[in-house]
Amino acid sequence: MPHAIDSLLEQARVIAHRYPIVDGHVDLPYRLYLGRDAEGRPTEDVTQRTERGDFDRVRAEEGGHSSPFMSIYVPARHQEAGGARAVADAQIEIIDDIVRRCPEKFAHAGEPDDVQRNFKRSRISLPMGLENGTALEGRLENLEHFHARGIRYVTLAHSRDNDLCDSSYDTRRTHRGLSAFGRDVVRAMNALGMMVDVSHISDDSFAGVMELSRAPVIASHSSCRFFTPGWERNLSDEMIRALADKGGLAMVNFGSSFLDDRVRHAREAVQRGLLSFIQEHGFSEGGPEAAEFRRRAYAEHPIEWASVERVADHIDHIVELVGIDYVGLGSDFDGVGDSLPTGLRDSSQLPNLVRVLLSRGYDDAELAQILSGNALRVWQSIRSASG
Repeated sequence: MPHAIDSLLEQARVIAHRYPIVDGHVDLPYRLYLGRDAEGRPTEDVTQRTERGDFDRVRAEEGGHSSPFMSIYVPARHQEAGGARAVADAQIEIIDDIVRRCPEKFAHAGEPDDVQRNFKRSRISLPMGLENGTALEGRLENLEHFHARGIRYVTLAHSRDNDLCDSSYDTRRTHRGLSAFGRDVVRAMNALGMMVDVSHISDDSFAGVMELSRAPVIASHSSCRFFTPGWERNLSDEMIRALADKGGLAMVNFGSSFLDDRVRHAREAVQRGLLSFIQEHGFSEGGPEAAEFRRRAYAEHPIEWASVERVADHIDHIVELVGIDYVGLGSDFDGVGDSLPTGLRDSSQLPNLVRVLLSRGYDDAELAQILSGNALRVWQSIRSASG
């Protein structure tokens, strides 16, 4: 049996390097943004192997992680505090700088053809998506600005309602769906050939997007609500069917909380304790005291992780629901902290997922669709619809 597993894994490694792997969401830019020195330069060099994080060149090459969308993430607090566009621009500059410094290994990708071209030249493509429409600062001309800078999708909201729409995490339901500005943004994105991303938004906001958009729609990093009943951050079966009916794509998130309801509830309990601790003592959520509290909490109440097999369960569910054409990968590497599943802890381990899918009977052509074919087809169809 071990020999059979080893043989299957070797086959998986070959497949992971035979086709591009288009990943809908990697939070590397914000990780590097937070780790800048006094002169504003990232202290990590991801053109080499790094000690921190889930993605760097070496691990990406090991796992065949050739085309990850770089998430240009803007925290929700900038809706009120301001400065959202500047935060996004700084992260875009970080990605531009990686390509400038290491053009023999990294390349921009503003079109689906760029991904294929870069792959043939053994370059890691770094397409970009904007996570949180707050970065538009209420102005459609900023959408054009970000498009010119290489942004190819916009996640309309993040953890709180903003001036475009309501968030799945926010109970206020400010607009009860899309705002008037949000509707203008969706129309403008269709005209520009930008992908509308419905991850993070409320069910009412999702319904508004599906009704309004004349192009296919993506969920760049969302899993199946079937496995996490009642959790609005994931996609219900009805939403997955709606995405497929419009020719769109559900890209499965790897975070354990997205994959397994028991794990999600356990982690939420620790988070509630952490927030109470922070409020009681006046500490920073990102500070050393909070980190120590989280470490102790997990030591006293060990939390299991989901497994790579559970990621495959979500892929299976989408395939059984709507077919092989409407599923992709949206890892959320560098965005879900220590909750990545066993066997899929960073970019280098992507062949483990391919191995599980092989063991479940997916053939070479189907794996090619899941890894990149579906994403590239949908991206191209959205670009074509803009004409």
